[in-house]
Amino acid sequence: MGQWPYLCHCCAGTNQGAQERMNRTKGAGTRDLRIREATPDDAAFLAWLILTAGRAHVKRGIWEVILNEPEDDCLHFLRLLAVTSAPHLFHYSCYLLAETEAGPVSGLGGYDPSAHGYRALQKMLPEVYRRLGTSVTDEMAAGGPPRITECIPPSIEGVWVVDSVATLPAFRRKGIVDRLLDDILDIGRHKGFSQAQISIYIGNTPAQRAYEKHGFRLLDEWRDSYFERELGSPGMARMVRDL
Repeated sequence: MGQWPYLCHCCAGTNQGAQERMNRTKGAGTRDLRIREATPDDAAFLAWLILTAGRAHVKRGIWEVILNEPEDDCLHFLRLLAVTSAPHLFHYSCYLLAETEAGPVSGLGGYDPSAHGYRALQKMLPEVYRRLGTSVTDEMAAGGPPRITECIPPSIEGVWVVDSVATLPAFRRKGIVDRLLDDILDIGRHKGFSQAQISIYIGNTPAQRAYEKHGFRLLDEWRDSYFERELGSPGMARMVRDL
């Protein structure tokens, strides 16, 4: 499937850290909440975050389709992807996290697509597969994108991209993502970007409304019948705002 060959089951781990954190934070408040940059030690939480963001309001997410593996294997892959030797859009260095004394509870990514976009990601995939103990296939070497990604909206030239937004269930609807969005947009602004972009699944009305409150507006939609068949959403919508 494009550059995503079969994952080795014997290399799979569990996301025990993220599950334990969800158990510890049930019913917790946000008085001790702080925002910080992610570190390599956050790889397990970032794996959960990226997988969860890829599911959005549907039960099966884009990563399950790309990797075609059980959840634990997908999480193991994403943990390794978050700590590669060079940055890309799913690398820990592109993420802000909100945490309490119990640990991270929410997060999102922000990146320059010209430096840390899908080309940078493609370069790091062989490293991940080496660590998995899986050889790179001819299909992966050819560099073709997975079919499911064909309706992911492209990045506007010179834009700051916000991506992979997710929060533990016990901490949703508490304004945490609002704080994270403000901070990640400030980072883009301070880096000299004049516009920000975020993409959502078509039909994810709560997410669209939340981003509209932060000044984003719907730019266009990218629909695809294969995407709808696999995920249950007709495609993706691109939202933009000035910084």
